[in-house]
Order: sequence, then structure tokens, then C-alpha cells
Amino acid sequence: MFRPLVLYIGLRYMRGRQRTQFISFITLTSVLGIALGVSALITVLSVMNGFESELRARILGMTSHTTVTGRMNRLTNWQAVQKKVINEAHIEGVAPFVDGQVMISAGKRVSGTLVRGVYPEYESRVSSIAEKMTVGSLGLLKSGEYGIILGAELAGYLGVAVGERVTVISPQLNATPAGVLPRLRRFTVIGLFKVGMYEYDRNMAVMHLTDAAKLFRLADSVSGLRLKLDDLFKAPLIARTLADKFYGQYRISDWTQSHSNFFRAIQTEKRVMFIILLLIVAVAAFNIVSTLVMVVTDKRGEIAILRTQGLTPRAVMGIFIILGSMIGLIGTGLGIMGGLALALNIETIVPAIESFMGVQFLAADVYYISDLPSKLIWSDVWVIAIMSLVLTLLATLYPAWQASRVNPAEVLRYE
Repeated sequence: MFRPLVLYIGLRYMRGRQRTQFISFITLTSVLGIALGVSALITVLSVMNGFESELRARILGMTSHTTVTGRMNRLTNWQAVQKKVINEAHIEGVAPFVDGQVMISAGKRVSGTLVRGVYPEYESRVSSIAEKMTVGSLGLLKSGEYGIILGAELAGYLGVAVGERVTVISPQLNATPAGVLPRLRRFTVIGLFKVGMYEYDRNMAVMHLTDAAKLFRLADSVSGLRLKLDDLFKAPLIARTLADKFYGQYRISDWTQSHSNFFRAIQTEKRVMFIILLLIVAVAAFNIVSTLVMVVTDKRGEIAILRTQGLTPRAVMGIFIILGSMIGLIGTGLGIMGGLALALNIETIVPAIESFMGVQFLAADVYYISDLPSKLIWSDVWVIAIMSLVLTLLATLYPAWQASRVNPAEVLRYE
């Protein structure tokens, strides 16, 4: 079907003559439409991949890949459990923690807060909080000194700075001669951290584990162990392995469970954006239909002559499939080059546009991620390229079939 003659004629029809300038213009718009659609699809998906990767890094920098907790949020023999867990494959770090909800007050301001008790020497193995300190350091937490590290947004809301004192109010109660009263403890602010996620910067505080254990009356117990893995995507497998190892004695969860709704929403948004932008490619691809229909109409005489010289209907069909496929191939190729150029340099291009126009697309005082991250995934590029070529090929079938049905006798009768 695709003999050299067919290929030659198909490629020759790509070059418009003087009297077919309009057809050449429509062909050019088809190529540019496909190129723009493919470029937009690659760029947008790369930016969304970058946002997802950045958010995952920030969230998992504060939470654990896998968590081992006891019943009633209390793990008594945590040292023994830690020794068993640390030797498992893919586990890079283990750290005990104490979690609890408290009220923190300063002056007339009060805020509900999640308090996390940690050992500074262990915590750096499983989280990035030490790297997110803006004032002070995690190592300043000392047992019995009742120091506390606040999220930057929380400190701003309470109106406190390093060196000032806050009151931590535990939900557990004390029985006194004056009645039942909540447990209170004064803490000194020794540091501030800023992760870049409002959930943590506004609603989280960190203190030494022994101070947190005293506050929540856990004695020598902890809430659980936080595990860091060498591959975060193996967290579900590791969680199942540990659950089988401990025979259900402890509750074992991973980040895909605790943040499943958030990352599922991101994946859904990516799919929707892929479909919407693919429609742009589809519109440009099916614009090839009108282009080929006009080419077929313009070339009816030549098709008739070729048919009289022995060219089969299948060969005629092949000519226009080649013509349409070349339009799609060129458009897809240009789109891939443009998309790669944008996706790989968007972190440089966007600031340059912002500087030139004097605007900021993502204001730092509104958005925690003030620049556009980009992460190019080659599998996405291949899927986009294949989808574009398939749509282009489908668009060529009907005009090519119409060309193959041209009756030489009827056409040449009026030539």
C-alpha cells in the first residue's frame, strides 16, 4: 500500500502551489494547533507534577513514611519495638514521639495546637524540621527545661517571640481541693520553624519528649515510633510486612493512608487537566479533516489520472493518510520540543516574565509556594506524543477514504 510512489506523492502534496495558498494556510494552522496543544499539555502536566512533588516533600518532611503506635495511643515498650524495627529492610531511621492536642495561650490569645514531643537526636533521622528552623535550633530542646518550638504562623498569631513564655493547657485534668482543673504548664519559646504548609506552621508546636510525656502523664511511654524509608512509595508494603511481624499487636499506618484524600485529589485534578488539554490537541488534529477534504477536492483531477494509470484505491487512500500523518508528526514534534523547552526552563522563564511585566503570579504573602516548580516525567511525554499521533491518524481516515472512492470516469468527463 505504501509504495515509494505513494510516499512521494503524499509528501509532494505537503508543498502547496500558488493557487492553493489557502489550503497551505489551513495546513499551517493545523500544524501550529497541534504543536501548541502538545506544548501546553507537557508544560501543565510538568508543573502539576512539580507541585505534587513539592507538596509531598513538605508534608512528608513533617510526618512519617510509616508509623507504629500502641493501643490507646500509648506504646510502653518502645525501645524493644525500635530494636526490632530498625533492622528491617528499607528502613533508614526510627524516632519515638508523643502527640497530643493542647491549648496554647499568650496574653489574650488562645489557639488549639498539636504538640509533638521528640528526642532531638532521633528526630533529624525521620523529619526535616531541623532544616526548617528560622530561629533557634532543634538541639536547644533540653529535658526538664520546658522549652517549646512554635510554627511561625502560630507564633505570629499568639504574638510571641523567642524568649517569651506561653501557657500550655492539657485536656487532662487535675483533682485539687478547689475542684477539677486542667493541667497547665508554662513553656519558654526557644525557636520557630517554617515548613511552608499552613497546616503545620499554624497548628503545630514541638517540645522535648520527656516534657511532653510529663504533660500528658505517659511516664516512660510514648505515643509511637515514626519510620523513615529509603523509598517512600514502598511504605504500604513495609506497613503490611510490619503488621504481619507483630501479629496485630500495634497499629501500623503509612502516609498513603493518612494523606490519601489529599493526594487522590491531586491525581484527579491531573487527570481532568490532561483530558481538557487533550481536547485542544483533538480539535487541532481534527482540523486536519477539513484540510484533507479541501486537498481531495483540489486534487480530484490528479487522483482520477493516477487511477487511470493503475493506482489502486488503497494506494490513493495511503497518499492522504501519509499527508495527514506528516502534518500530525510535524505538529507533534514541534509541540514536544516546545513543551520540553518550557517544562525544563519554566523556573527561569516565569521569573523573567514577572520581572518584565512587574507582576508576581504567586504572591509570597498569599501562596506558600511562590514559584512554579516543574518536574518532567518522560512517560507523560510519550503518552502525549502517542495520543496526538493516534488522534491525527484517526482524523485522516475519512478524507482518505473519500479520496479512494473518486470515480475517474466521472471526473475526467468534465476535465
